[in-house]
Amino acid sequence: MPGHVILSHGLHSSPAATKVSAMAAVAERLGWTHERPDYSQIDADGRVEDIHRRLSLLVERARQASQPLVLAGSSMGAFISALASQEVPCVGLYLIAPPIVIDGFAGPLRAAAVPTAVLHGWNDEICPVGDVVRWAQARRAHLELVDDGHRLENHVQHCAEAFGRFLARR
Repeated sequence: MPGHVILSHGLHSSPAATKVSAMAAVAERLGWTHERPDYSQIDADGRVEDIHRRLSLLVERARQASQPLVLAGSSMGAFISALASQEVPCVGLYLIAPPIVIDGFAGPLRAAAVPTAVLHGWNDEICPVGDVVRWAQARRAHLELVDDGHRLENHVQHCAEAFGRFLARR
């Protein structure tokens, strides 16, 4: 039975970003409801401490969402999706190019023990691929690496299709 997806965009991006827009279209086609919170006002100052404001907004939206719930995001959106999974019940996490450590933020990335898929670029210039591999391995998460950089601009449709396969298994 389909549920609800919350798609979180990356830092200095918007709900209209190409990856989350493509993922929303796939979710809708599969019968999932979806939403894309707008974090652009929070991101305007570019301060690490604003991660908590992003996280609060996501948790608030997730608590109001119907179940089953999947949290998904790209880059900073992936980071807060993983953190939010510890605070709200969800049936899965789909993380694109997640940072594992953010300078100035307490500790490495944490997430609930739920089915998790990670899509990451071999050539990611912002989030080192080795960190992501080790994080995914420790969780036994599904990990897919593609020949692309952090923005995964050459794999937008691939991201959406892989996300569709993830949703189909929930």
